[in-house]
Amino acid sequence: MKKYIISLLLMFIAIPSYSEDNKLYVVATTGMIADALENVGGDLIRIDSLMGSGVDPHLYKATANDTKKLAMADVIFYNGLHLEGKMGKIFQAMRRQKPVCAVANGLPKNRLLKPEGFEELYDPHVWFDVSLWQEVVKKITRVLCGIDSQNAQHYQKNSNAYLLKLQKLHVWAQQQINKIPKKSRVLITAHDAFGYMGNAYDFEVMGLQGISTVTESGIQDIERIVEVIVSQNIKAIFEETSVMKKGVEVVIEHCLHRGQTVKMGGSLFSDAMGESGTLEGTYIGMVEHNIKTIVSALSEK
Repeated sequence: MKKYIISLLLMFIAIPSYSEDNKLYVVATTGMIADALENVGGDLIRIDSLMGSGVDPHLYKATANDTKKLAMADVIFYNGLHLEGKMGKIFQAMRRQKPVCAVANGLPKNRLLKPEGFEELYDPHVWFDVSLWQEVVKKITRVLCGIDSQNAQHYQKNSNAYLLKLQKLHVWAQQQINKIPKKSRVLITAHDAFGYMGNAYDFEVMGLQGISTVTESGIQDIERIVEVIVSQNIKAIFEETSVMKKGVEVVIEHCLHRGQTVKMGGSLFSDAMGESGTLEGTYIGMVEHNIKTIVSALSEK
């Protein structure tokens, strides 16, 4: 029935080449992608992001309003690598009607991570390696230039300026993480979203849940993390804004029963950015917040 409804929408809704204000109408799934589009597209495009602050894309289900936006869009950008779960079927259907771009698909496979137990899948959280996210921005730029070639020079100019900011962010992140003693560079979070960050900036990462939040953590997952914290004398664990913090709180409680005090190191943005209009509501601000929070909690005083 759902496929039938989507097919009807695609058949009978008129798809404009540009929106009424003569701007390219672009729909993105996540805030990170929308932010990249805003930096590249500037005032030439109008953007809607389906998933706002605190939204978990692994569990997200498209609404009727989302479907309408997707049908009206001139171009659609989504993360890919199965981040958006079952929404992938919708994007496949939309491809028959308009440009649809999975920004993480096509990244060099030697730079993608394969989690244990998911040999057929890649970790979709590519935005946590800023140098890899630069490649995503370049892909977004190529797509916009191809669709709206008359404004290609404008898109490329904006992209070049933004890529310089991202390069500075990447170098800054490396410098900040280097302030943490090597033995203390262990990041434990609610789910395993920070593998690319650990890989890029040289620290170990562990999640109470796996790369997806679809499957809840169990007692074995909790005991596994507790054992690591106790054996390595880890001082802090982190919650995430888009994941329920109950599991993290249970880990802290179990550690106390083992005689190990571990503090809540702070709240990290993982699958979604902060509120719109705040510094953390931008990609650069989100990364800066996460790095500062991690460094503050794990650096020895």
